[in-house]
Amino acid sequence: MKNAGPARLVALDGLRFLAVLMVVAYHYVAYGSDWARPRGEIFPGVYVPAAYGWLGVQLFFLISGFVICLSCWGRSLGDFFTSRVVRLFPAYWFGVLLTTAVLWAVPGGTAPRRWQDVLTNLTMAEYPLGVPYVDGVYWSLWVEARFYLLFAVVVWLGVTYRRVVAFCLLWLVAGVVAWGLPGVPLLQLVVMPEYCWFFVAGLAFFLIWRFGPDLLLWLLVGFSFLAGCRATEPTYRFVAGQAEAQLPQWVVVALLAVFYLLMTGVALGWFRRIGWRWLTTAGAVTYPLYLLHEELGWEAIFVFRASVPPWLLVLGLVVAVTGLSWLVHRWVERPASAWLKVRLRASFARLREPVAPPAVVPAQEPPVGVGPGVGGRR
Repeated sequence: MKNAGPARLVALDGLRFLAVLMVVAYHYVAYGSDWARPRGEIFPGVYVPAAYGWLGVQLFFLISGFVICLSCWGRSLGDFFTSRVVRLFPAYWFGVLLTTAVLWAVPGGTAPRRWQDVLTNLTMAEYPLGVPYVDGVYWSLWVEARFYLLFAVVVWLGVTYRRVVAFCLLWLVAGVVAWGLPGVPLLQLVVMPEYCWFFVAGLAFFLIWRFGPDLLLWLLVGFSFLAGCRATEPTYRFVAGQAEAQLPQWVVVALLAVFYLLMTGVALGWFRRIGWRWLTTAGAVTYPLYLLHEELGWEAIFVFRASVPPWLLVLGLVVAVTGLSWLVHRWVERPASAWLKVRLRASFARLREPVAPPAVVPAQEPPVGVGPGVGGRR
């Protein structure tokens, strides 16, 4: 056994922050932001690199597979559920409410959602319930949630090397089948053939980190990489079709190869000497930054694009939203997560208590002189 238990991998925090910066650059420079003139003209030097920033989500999925296995090893299903709720919901609830308030307050920008849709968004189940997102980045949370539900089966059975490998193999086979049967919606919903490869690779990288490499694990990684390159083609075609410049597809494959190489470095311990404390802070703000940057940034661009130079506005937005994300982590996520964790653990502890048989109440004889008729008279 190479690594015996959970540990703080600072390199993963750095990769998380890299992933979110890619997504932020994509949304502020290359897609969605309304600068009132071509974005390629405003940002000639960085527009093309930023246009590949959507791949940051694939890096998130790779990291997620690794981290989920790391965090739930040896834990119960209740612990797994608790960890996901306290991790995902406090910052998410705050983001939904803050984004809605800003969209209502800024006239002329993005139209706010109906209050009924906002309430549904608080469940994080807006997509299956047919409700539009308050912020478009929430789509990936539904993907993550389905991964958690699938992996919960392994947690319920007990996480072991053999069961994780079996889960990876079964998911890869199902992914191939689902890709070949696009007309079966339920199969697409459960298997997620567009994204399953990256989660599987993350799980395999974790097993390499914990138990050491072997041929089977490298085959899982290699197959997921090759299939993942194919799975990114629909998104690439969408982005390339809207781009203001030529976007070669080989760059997608090259970036995915870099992601897999970086995760290989994590799994093999190449970065174990990295211990910069600021990376831990960067990792902590990644999730709030992901949730808050898109619509809030687009509103700010809409308001200030005519009065602030574009480069200064983008840099100022990155700094401002990152600072806001740290405040959300410090004053929303941490206290709310601690409060939720205590109460959810108490709830699951109650579920584990044995059910006592109902108390048997002995039959009581009526008092003397009480019966049919008064004073015993009949």
